[in-house]
Amino acid sequence: MDPLDLADAHRLPLRVYYEDTDFSGFVYHASYLRFMERGRTELLRGLAGDQSDLHREAGGLVFVVRRMAIDYLKPARMDDALVVATLTRELRGASMHLVQTVSRGGAVLVRAEVVVACVRNGRAIRLPDSLRRALAPRTATDP
Repeated sequence: MDPLDLADAHRLPLRVYYEDTDFSGFVYHASYLRFMERGRTELLRGLAGDQSDLHREAGGLVFVVRRMAIDYLKPARMDDALVVATLTRELRGASMHLVQTVSRGGAVLVRAEVVVACVRNGRAIRLPDSLRRALAPRTATDP
């Protein structure tokens, strides 16, 4: 995805700590999963409030990662200031398809395509309309 496509993305700044790195001093690959989870959580918090409130108010609704494809492009190191960008690419009945990047100084280090399913009682359910409207991808004609 072209970096300009991320202009409307939700952004979460974060710092790399010692606990995020491996013995070589680089960010451990699984740490990026936590960084991106935080990005998705903060996106939802900004649109719909706390997930625990959404879970309670929507009768047990939860979100689960169904699929993730990750490209590790460049390494990050301890003390780096990073930005996790999260953008809705597509909404389907019970899932949201997101693009996430982890960047340092404008350079993309990690890029992921993520499919998140909306689930209640172990079964996929349609995304609530209010969340669907809030998450809808923006087009060039949208305000």
